[in-house]
This record gives sequence, structure tokens and C-alpha cells, in this order.
Amino acid sequence: MSDLPATNRTMLTEVKPEGVLELYLADLPMPTPKDHEVVVKVQATPINPSDLGLMVGAADVTSARAIERAGLPGIAMNVPEAGVRFMAGRIGQALPIGNEGCGVVVAAGAAPEAQALMGKTVALIGGEIYAQYRCLAAQMCMPLPDGTAPEDGASCFVNPLTSLGFVETMKLEGYKAIVHAAAASNLGQMLVKICKADGIPLINIVRSQAQVDLLKGIGAEIVLNSNDDDFVEKLTAAIAETEAFLGFDPIGGGKLSGQILGAMEAAAVRRMSTYSRYGSDQMKQVYIYGALDVGPTILNRNFGLTWSLSGWLLTPFMAKAGPEIVGRMRARVAAELTTTFKSHYSHEVSLEQAVDVATMQAYNAKKTGEKYLIRP
Repeated sequence: MSDLPATNRTMLTEVKPEGVLELYLADLPMPTPKDHEVVVKVQATPINPSDLGLMVGAADVTSARAIERAGLPGIAMNVPEAGVRFMAGRIGQALPIGNEGCGVVVAAGAAPEAQALMGKTVALIGGEIYAQYRCLAAQMCMPLPDGTAPEDGASCFVNPLTSLGFVETMKLEGYKAIVHAAAASNLGQMLVKICKADGIPLINIVRSQAQVDLLKGIGAEIVLNSNDDDFVEKLTAAIAETEAFLGFDPIGGGKLSGQILGAMEAAAVRRMSTYSRYGSDQMKQVYIYGALDVGPTILNRNFGLTWSLSGWLLTPFMAKAGPEIVGRMRARVAAELTTTFKSHYSHEVSLEQAVDVATMQAYNAKKTGEKYLIRP
């Protein structure tokens, strides 16, 4: 520890009682690892939508202005009254950010599992990773093969394990195929590769012809543009063909989840030999796993009574799936890190640049195909 600096530059987010959110950098004391812990020098960490939920939350990004705290840069944003109520539980708390990343273990506690990681390049998960260093339990680190580039290791957990989690959910719940919305994302591209390799029918929903071409170019067979006039008809036909009665929607707000359920019902009704006023008996499940649209979820109840719309989150899924399934998922990620699960970044920024107003507004736009990497 003697060769480590005394402080650890860290990004924090705090909601003030007066309805202002501040996103800023602070020099915190360098952590000291306990026996089972390691200190990782963070080399790369992605900005995921799940991170933005904590970083920016319900703040009005159009009100963003530059601030300075203790000589370090930051951003202040107004929070609408409804947003203050939504974030009431975190008012007055300076919260560190960053779900996952990659770095080198530079200090370790006395426990054998911690000492075994000394000097290793590891992927890490557990929050608080938008920082120069992160102290955490050794079990929260995944050793990576020698020579792994930090940018490849940075996104080992959230997108890869989520995409694999969708497939495992399909198996556990007895479905045969998947519908995926906003499918041109990094996660969506991983899911395309997984389903192609595993022979799983996948219906991809995107919003432009360019995104159709992108997914077709990596081997996707069914890609539908939700802006086409005949989108619902094509979706219904694809579900009827593949029996994809399980869907995952990262958008959340708007009408798409309802459209998917409606198309599933229309496809199921085609197989019915007799009419039922309760609709088909085919279970139709859509999971919302994000909030790209924070508006209301609109449902036009045209899908009978055998359906479910609920939330999906990686951590609870992993706890439910159990160590055998999770171990298999993690092993596959490690084995296919630079192929199936390779992430592509459109921008790289420093911690200081990440709290620049224009940069924050750009990555908070959450544009499909754009992914930011922080190099602390």
C-alpha cells in the first residue's frame, strides 16, 4: 500500500434537499483492503444505462451547468418536483457510481483468495467503479486471460451476463424463442450471436434501416423495423413462425411492450380451433429490463387474459438461477470475451471529461450504437 496515493479520485452523485442533483469528482481517502479484499487500479469502465439511472436519475439534463467543488469539476442539474419525490430516499447522500469495469489488482488482503489475484488483470462488479481505485471482495473479481485489453474486460458483466440471462430465462420458463426490442445495442448484438450459435430463434426489433442492416450483417435472421407501416403484421407473422412468446424490452415506456403482447396473442389465436372470449391459453411474457423511455407504459388490452408484463434485473435473476447456471454463464463470457461478448465503444473519456456538461448530455442521450468508456 505504501506506493499507492493517499487519495482516490471518485465520481459522486448527490441530490440536494432544494431539488438540485450534483454530479462531481472528489478525492476520497485511499481504501485499505481487509483480509478477503483487493484494491484494483481501474483502467476502464463503461457508462451503461443502469449507471445513468444513478448518475443523473430524474434530473433535467437541459438545466445542466458546470460547478466546482474543492477545486474539482462537476455538474449541477435541477430536479423537477416529481423527480425529487422519486429520489427522496437518496437526498443528502453522496453516492459513488459505476457498476462494472476492468483493472489490475495492486494490493491484496491476507486471505489466499485475495493474494491469488495480486498483479492480475480482473473484471470487477459491485458498484463504485467510476474511480481511480476500487477496494472490494475478491469474489467480486473475475480473473481475465493474460493480455486482455482493459476495454475488452470492462464490459464483462452487465451486458454479457444479461444477454445470457435472457437465454437461461427462456430455458427455465419453457419457451422456445425470444423477441428483443432495441436490438441494435451492444447487448442486442451479443444476443444475436448467442442465439445464432445456440440455434435459438430470435426476433429483433429496431428503429431504422441502418440498424436492420447492422444486425443482418452479424447474422441476425429476423430483424423488424418498428417504424414500418406493416410492423405489427410482420411481428405477428414472425412470432407465429418461431413461437416466440417471451419478450425483453429495455425501452419500458410507450406502446411497444403492448404491441409485442398483442402480436403474441394474434399469433397464438391462429392456432386455436375454437373461439374463447378469454383469448388464447398461450402464456405470453414480456419483461421490461430498462427505461430508455421513462414515460408511462401503454397497454391496449387486446391480448386476452393469459399474459404477464413484469421487470427483469440481472442480480435477482442470478440469485434465482443458482451457482451452477451462473458459473456456466461466467465461464462462457471468459471463453468468448473477444468474440461473442466483445463490446464496441464510440467514445472514450476521462473522469474529468465525464463531468463536462456537453459530454454528459451526449452520453445521457442513450443513442443506439453509442457507448462511452471511462478511462480513469
